[in-house]
Amino acid sequence: MGECRAFCFLIALVLAVVHGVNGEDPYRFFTWKVTYGDIYPLGVKQQGILINGQFPGPQIDAVTNDNLVVNVFNYLREPFLVSWDGIQQRRNSWQDGVYGTNCPIRPGKNFTYVLQVKDQIGSYFYFPSFGFQKAAGGFGGIRIWSRPGIPVPFPPPAGDFTILAGDWFKREQYILRRFLDSGHNLPFPDGLLINGRGSNGYTFTVDQGKTYRLRISNVGLTTSINFRIQGHLMKLIEVEGSHTLQTTYSSLDIHLGQSYSVLVTADQPVQDYYIVVSSRFTTRVLTTTAILHYSYSQKGVSGPVPNGPTTQIASSVSQARSIRWNLTASGPRPNPQGSYHYGMIKTSRTIMLANSAPYINGKQRYAVNGVSFIPADTPLKLADFFKIPGIFSVGSIPTSPPGGNNAYLQTSVMGANFREYVEIVFQNWEDTVQSWHIDGYSFFVVGMDGGQWTPQSRARYNLRDTVARSTIQVYPRAWTAIYIALDNVGMWNIRSENWARQYLGQQFYLRVYSPANSWRDELPIPRNALICGRARGRRTRPF
Repeated sequence: MGECRAFCFLIALVLAVVHGVNGEDPYRFFTWKVTYGDIYPLGVKQQGILINGQFPGPQIDAVTNDNLVVNVFNYLREPFLVSWDGIQQRRNSWQDGVYGTNCPIRPGKNFTYVLQVKDQIGSYFYFPSFGFQKAAGGFGGIRIWSRPGIPVPFPPPAGDFTILAGDWFKREQYILRRFLDSGHNLPFPDGLLINGRGSNGYTFTVDQGKTYRLRISNVGLTTSINFRIQGHLMKLIEVEGSHTLQTTYSSLDIHLGQSYSVLVTADQPVQDYYIVVSSRFTTRVLTTTAILHYSYSQKGVSGPVPNGPTTQIASSVSQARSIRWNLTASGPRPNPQGSYHYGMIKTSRTIMLANSAPYINGKQRYAVNGVSFIPADTPLKLADFFKIPGIFSVGSIPTSPPGGNNAYLQTSVMGANFREYVEIVFQNWEDTVQSWHIDGYSFFVVGMDGGQWTPQSRARYNLRDTVARSTIQVYPRAWTAIYIALDNVGMWNIRSENWARQYLGQQFYLRVYSPANSWRDELPIPRNALICGRARGRRTRPF
């Protein structure tokens, strides 16, 4: 009897460790069928990527620390991967859903993602990360709600709307991919979409006098956008998981890959109003609209579509600097956000990342620190786990821009140590706005300005109440600096959110390494992990 009791205790302990000691947190189950389907977002028939027959895909709703089990069936004629923009995958880059960490799901097969939204709240989205499939749809919103009992710094809104906006091309994704593969950049987008539809194609219904939360994400491929609502102001409350000071704006710039939450009060006369999205920093301005419909309205939209900023940079910089952390608000846990004194921690080193647009072998490429990323034949995370040589080399990208204009192709991986606290400076010498995303992390945006960054630039840093987020813009011929605590072991993608630039090499992987080789620092390889490339034939684990 004693031996049985001891054996049962051992089994329970193993299961607890395998599942990350989170058995008390709820599980939410999703089954997704990924198919092709006819869509008409700009009035032209296209082959889109649908999830459960929907474009955009179904909304994911979760509460802090929930476990999400998403079983994805691939009915396309090509491999497929889903990534989760802004979901940190704590200790679990195995579920990140980019080709550097995961084998794609082959046609006719399925894969079950098991991920936890550990210590996160806020607004995010998912998207297809393989190849150029993002140009065909397959994206959807993610809302992570605060746990009951943890105070939220605003009254409960009367409704909560997700707005997925961004640029769109009428050409099929494989034609756009052919443009890039042949050494050319993409043409100018054909239009903008709001929740998969063109002008006035989507309606949000509100009651006069009530306040609503709008979660807005830029899911486009190449273009920053500006968001505004005719006759209404917006109060910013959250940016990619951080509660913000509740500043009021008449319009908001939202760069590629970014997500914002605003409160809007229906305080105008009962009628319909334009919701407007327009392109930012483009010589030709694209505009699309949706409808804010007041209940019982008998009057449609009227008057001109409200104008917004176009190519002006100074106002966008000023707006970006005005977005501050709400230090007294609780985040996903009950302690105030400002209890983490990010500005008082000494950084261990500075990494400088400079984007460029070189021609290599006569073709247009994009690079980071002179290195244009090329995918390996095996996901880097698998190669690292199984110790397969010759696939990548840590240190294959420098930590600062080299002199000269030479650029080369490489499967670039930068090394970093677990628990380092690092300053990263994004330096942009091009004439276009850049948008950078770091998987697995939320970082503090301590400064941005024009010209060349120097150590003296630190005198202008915000070391008290800057916002923490996962995607940040860098303005033309300017720099942006962040502080980041490398507290998440794994192989993490750092990339341009401009999908043409990402596809043609403006990305690399950061290998955050712990020598402990402990499940305390990183969860084991999933039993169901897909195996491909030179890892084919290897086993994952028995339990």
